[in-house]
Amino acid sequence: MSTPRPLPVVAAVDGSEDSLRALEWALTEAVRRGAPLRIVHVRQYAPWTQPGVLVAGPEPADDRVIDEVRASLAGRDGLPPVEYVTREGAPAALIPQLGLDAQLLVLGSRGRGGFASLLLGSNGVATARDAACPVVVVPRPGRDVQGDDDAPPGPRVVVGVNVDDPDDTALAFAFGQAERGGARLQVIAAFPWPALAWSTFGDFTPTTVDQDAAESETLTLANAAVARWRKAHPDVQVDLYVAPGDAAGHLVENSREAALVVVGRHRRRLTRPAPMLGSVTNAVLLHAASPIAVVPPVPGGES
Repeated sequence: MSTPRPLPVVAAVDGSEDSLRALEWALTEAVRRGAPLRIVHVRQYAPWTQPGVLVAGPEPADDRVIDEVRASLAGRDGLPPVEYVTREGAPAALIPQLGLDAQLLVLGSRGRGGFASLLLGSNGVATARDAACPVVVVPRPGRDVQGDDDAPPGPRVVVGVNVDDPDDTALAFAFGQAERGGARLQVIAAFPWPALAWSTFGDFTPTTVDQDAAESETLTLANAAVARWRKAHPDVQVDLYVAPGDAAGHLVENSREAALVVVGRHRRRLTRPAPMLGSVTNAVLLHAASPIAVVPPVPGGES
């Protein structure tokens, strides 16, 4: 019985420096995964030809962006099997669709269009929010993040865990990434502090809840959340950090010199049936210094 061919890693390119950095990241990841690489350029319809229904058009015969990428990779050693694809349409609609038959979709944080001052382009937002597979957004270098100067040496993958509702899909992805890359895994569990209560005077006041007790309980729950993944990936060294305050802030701070930060995407619920990134994921996408992986929930967990 033949082994099925693995799904490709897809890199979305548009000729910008951001997309070329993302392509290099995707190349490395495809080799690690033993997967083919599909390099896709979605050419924007001209405003006067853009159809009412957004579908991929036939593959154009010529594409300068694809030609330049192909030339830049010619003769390089150690490349995975590479496929080049051109589509025409609205990138924010078509790029997320590339994840339907991919194991990973990679793109830069900014493309050629839009406002240069934006930290994350509209295509990146749409893809991270809508794609069916995990999406990695590679930011521009130079994001100023006040990180931990005492971070251990070597490659490091960072993932956040909500101890009240752990995201097993994001944790599984993070453990897999750490194992493939020979990286240690930094698991961050934040808890709100100070704990506030509604007073009889109509305002919020600090409670008498002991911070040490809150930290200890959070640590216990975090250890329980990662226990099955530690067992499944015994070679991954796990550093578990519990800290008071904002989860997004801790993830951004620890993105400094990290190989990857992994965040989950909101599960669909009756009160929010449309895909949503969530405030923590959105903040990490906008401000983290390292590449960011946004992992969608499994379809069965979205109801």
